[in-house]
Amino acid sequence: MILQTKGIGKSFGSVLALREVSMSVEAGQVTCVLGDNGAGKSTLIKILAGVHQHDAGSLLVDGAETRLSSPRDALDRGIATVYQDLAMIPLMSVWRNFFLGSEPRKGLGFDVRQARRVARDELRAMGIDVRDVDQPVGTLSGGERQSVAIARAVYFGARVLILDEPTSALGVKQAGVVLRYIARARDRGLGVVFITHNPHHAYPVGDRFLLLNRGSSLGEYAKADITRERLTSLMAGEAELEELAHELEPE
Repeated sequence: MILQTKGIGKSFGSVLALREVSMSVEAGQVTCVLGDNGAGKSTLIKILAGVHQHDAGSLLVDGAETRLSSPRDALDRGIATVYQDLAMIPLMSVWRNFFLGSEPRKGLGFDVRQARRVARDELRAMGIDVRDVDQPVGTLSGGERQSVAIARAVYFGARVLILDEPTSALGVKQAGVVLRYIARARDRGLGVVFITHNPHHAYPVGDRFLLLNRGSSLGEYAKADITRERLTSLMAGEAELEELAHELEPE
């Protein structure tokens, strides 16, 4: 078990953002965190990424109770987060974005040849076929940019890869591209945390599913214990839908 939360909670003043949420992340598995807006997904991943510190419960890394003090602290422990905005500079080349902030040095300058070679090789190793690593990253599709961010995290030693809604703004084909690279990161032995509101994206790649609603857990399920239909029903709020259907029936 690389990463685990036990009854974790977080408050912002009088607002309880997260309450008694437990989840686990294992090497070579994808844990999907599902919930609508306001469910607590963002608060949870910011705790895992070291942006926020939890108020209640326990966070364990490699079995040891931990309090991550900063994103740098999380990175030093092998926990990398790819946010929706990707932290990329559109007009910079693919290789410059790949090494942004961690450029290989040669004397007093960048080792450009080394950076290009490594970026090209690492992208190919993940099955990402970028035409030219000198092209601006802004010319790539949304799915390709997500894939570059995933490959970058893998190269810089991530053991846990947290992906914040990587498919939310993508069409069906591009979402499929990202799901394929999530599976490849899993197959390379990473523990992946895939945050999404879309059960149809989560189910094909997920090994475990944590459902959140208004800051509380609706349960954590292994894939063998839940069907896609049941996952979708829980996500949609079956009780609320039944009540709504009853209200909308003609009298």
